Amino acid sequence: MSGGPIRAAIVRRLVRMRFVREAMEEKGDLSSLRGRPQTRVWVGLGLVGLSYLIGWPAVGLLAVMAYSLNEPLVVAVGGPLTYGLSHIVFMVGSWLAGSTYVLFFLRWAARRTVEKMDGR
Repeated sequence: MSGGPIRAAIVRRLVRMRFVREAMEEKGDLSSLRGRPQTRVWVGLGLVGLSYLIGWPAVGLLAVMAYSLNEPLVVAVGGPLTYGLSHIVFMVGSWLAGSTYVLFFLRWAARRTVEKMDGR
């Protein structure tokens, strides 16, 4: 795999970053993801699933109600509010479910990226 001077410069710059250096030293891997998920993760995944139920289906239901009631404000006001609530629920669920594992994954991804770019 031919690297070239640009790729080598990118690798040198990445390796100077503390996060990447620590990931390379620790040989960051995904073995920590093998354990049983905590209750916090299950709650987060449940919230993510709930956000899909209160997202577009609820906005669609509001659209049907607005059409049948001949009141466009129902969907014009309720749609963005419902979708905003769905987004907030999704973000909280993602934070609960992913905050435990995101650091492990990012360290692994940084290590793998530098290794691939370096030709290892």
